[in-house]
Amino acid sequence: MTRVLAVRMDGIGDVLLTGPAVRAIAAGAEQVDYLSSTAGAAAAALLPGVTDTLAYDAPWVGAPCHSTFAGELAVLVGRLRETYDEAIIFTSFHQSPLPAAMVCRLAGIPRIAGTSDAGPGSLLDVRHRRMCAPGGPETDDDGGDRGGHEVHAALRLAEAAGYPLPAHDDARLRLTPGPVDGSGLPEHYVVVHPGASVPARQIGPALTRDAVQALVAGGRHVVLTGDDRDRELISGLAAQTAADAVTDLLGRTDLQRLRQVIAAADAVVAGNTGAAHLAASVGTPVVSVFAPVVPAARWRPWGVPHVLLGDQGAACAASRARVCPVPGHPCMRGVTGAGVVAAVDELTGATVREVSCAS
Repeated sequence: MTRVLAVRMDGIGDVLLTGPAVRAIAAGAEQVDYLSSTAGAAAAALLPGVTDTLAYDAPWVGAPCHSTFAGELAVLVGRLRETYDEAIIFTSFHQSPLPAAMVCRLAGIPRIAGTSDAGPGSLLDVRHRRMCAPGGPETDDDGGDRGGHEVHAALRLAEAAGYPLPAHDDARLRLTPGPVDGSGLPEHYVVVHPGASVPARQIGPALTRDAVQALVAGGRHVVLTGDDRDRELISGLAAQTAADAVTDLLGRTDLQRLRQVIAAADAVVAGNTGAAHLAASVGTPVVSVFAPVVPAARWRPWGVPHVLLGDQGAACAASRARVCPVPGHPCMRGVTGAGVVAAVDELTGATVREVSCAS
């Protein structure tokens, strides 16, 4: 029995983007478990092919490093010991698989695969290289547009480890079957998800208010999703918008309920965050208000109709900044509520195309 541990120590959206690669692994292994952060493990539990999930909030990905780190790490190593035949470690361009590979080595996992430009020593048995090829000679990945989408990067690593995607699989994002439940909501509505774990990728309060008011003025019902920390992004909205045209679910949905609400929506308006990838996983069109701090070519909604809004050539492009490094968030200057409405109308109509809104 081949037991494989898939590893992605990030959040919900990052984990969802590994879904096709997980299905590729599951097609060739008897068991696939998934190790991720606490938030990411909740998403991993929804992926077809995953048998079980393990959660660990890793300091090398950004979780706080407390004085209890050594003990917590020892517990994790103990949980993994003598359980898996191999581990496949998924990372972004700016991350290293080597800390997770060290953990897997300490646990005695005999075969480990990861994508690494840095010399891995003997930590990796399969050292995959993410390359740039389209439009020119093949070169090492430079972190830009030519490195391909994160879904493709994960699939290439899985294939390098010996798990190609079956020919019948279209590589779209998918979740395990679940109900589409819009109970308590109107038949037609648009989800607006204003927040993101990285502040630079949030829609922002001004645009959130403008977009919601414009959608309501255009006859749309709006459902607000996110957590309680996103309330500052809708400050003042209630006084300016008809109460019966907006349903506030901020802080009232776990991941399963958010999935149901998004699956029943006509469209989702979100930044580059997990909600956009959750929408792609259930086939709901996305208006992606995309700050270019990371390349859209790598992180845009995958395999679902979407409209990309935001100046992708703004000064913050590819900076990977967590907080916007340019005063005034200029990449969003050309995005308006009217533009969001036009994008929603386009996605819910007969013609779908990607448009980029530049300032």
